[in-house]
Amino acid sequence: MEKLKVLVVDSDVEIRMGIKYILKNFNVDFPFMQEPYCFDIIEASNGNEAIAQIDKHTPDIILLDSALEGIDGIEVLKYLKKKNIGSKEVMITSDSSLDLAVEATRHGANDFLTKPFTPLELQNSMTTIAKNLFLQRVTKKMTEAGKEVRFQFLSVLSHELKAPINALLGYLDMMKQRSFGTSIDDYEHILDRSVTRVKGMRHLIMDLLDMTRIEFNEKKRNLININLLDIINNSIDMLNPFAIQKEVKIYLHTTEPVYIKADSSEMSMIFNNLISNAVKYNKDGGKVDVWVSKLENLVDIKVSDSGIGMEEDDVAKLFNEFVRIKNSKTKNINGSGLGLSILKKITDLYDGDIYVTSAPDVGTTFEVKLQDYSGKEK
Repeated sequence: MEKLKVLVVDSDVEIRMGIKYILKNFNVDFPFMQEPYCFDIIEASNGNEAIAQIDKHTPDIILLDSALEGIDGIEVLKYLKKKNIGSKEVMITSDSSLDLAVEATRHGANDFLTKPFTPLELQNSMTTIAKNLFLQRVTKKMTEAGKEVRFQFLSVLSHELKAPINALLGYLDMMKQRSFGTSIDDYEHILDRSVTRVKGMRHLIMDLLDMTRIEFNEKKRNLININLLDIINNSIDMLNPFAIQKEVKIYLHTTEPVYIKADSSEMSMIFNNLISNAVKYNKDGGKVDVWVSKLENLVDIKVSDSGIGMEEDDVAKLFNEFVRIKNSKTKNINGSGLGLSILKKITDLYDGDIYVTSAPDVGTTFEVKLQDYSGKEK
């Protein structure tokens, strides 16, 4: 959980204690954040102390009383504007006059709280400020990445989303024009296609998020000793409904525990990608075989299917981003083209290797070998 430093500047010790109590166990979380924000509180009772704390701690958020002894709240805002530390300021005031609001805004205040404020009002303000800080930091990272990288990323993304969006617009226009009749039953096939397209876009977006977090090392890794059989069984349980639709059987051939020091979410991504692909590119009535074993510090994962397979030239392209093997057998199979790229990035985190053997109309086998750093710092 990431901590935001919050400087509370108020001459009233009860106000400072109250804010500290309200924010003590309060977290800010959104679906687009990989971990919630919590708050580390620093205090100051006057403007001079506030400036000293700002210089010492560089706070992320400053809750600032407008009426302070010596250096008042507006003067502190002016100091912050010159220092430009990237903090967000919330002005606390018992005077809700328009003149004060205008002046405080001109000098950088991002929000206002009028005394007496409720715990919910404080929490709502902190939620808004924390979200703005998160977006500000993401924007900064994108800027630092360079215009060329952003242009390439957005070009690929727009290309991948253009086709399903155009298809959805076409389906909606058919329904609007009543092209197949006036009953909702007449459009069941159109609705099914629309849902498939939306699921494809959602899958693409989720894969993009996973890839970006791994690429920029934004995800905090929790390396612990885990039993891979637990992870595999969870993946199989999750993907079984999909397999049942294709009458594909999934067999796990390992029964003894296999332990590795790893991040459980990364291991889940590995098995979800391998097993879902083995089902997706299988033949109706086919099978998927899964093995996992360990020899000293090396974990060996093998997933084999009886599916459509691929040519040797296609195997070399598999781990590039947004690459999907396109032919008459795969044209109706949805995917983002990112799953195996994500698999490769995670494998690299464990100093591992991936081996692929495949033959058309026979099937494909993926073998992933990972280094286990149990008892070592990695």
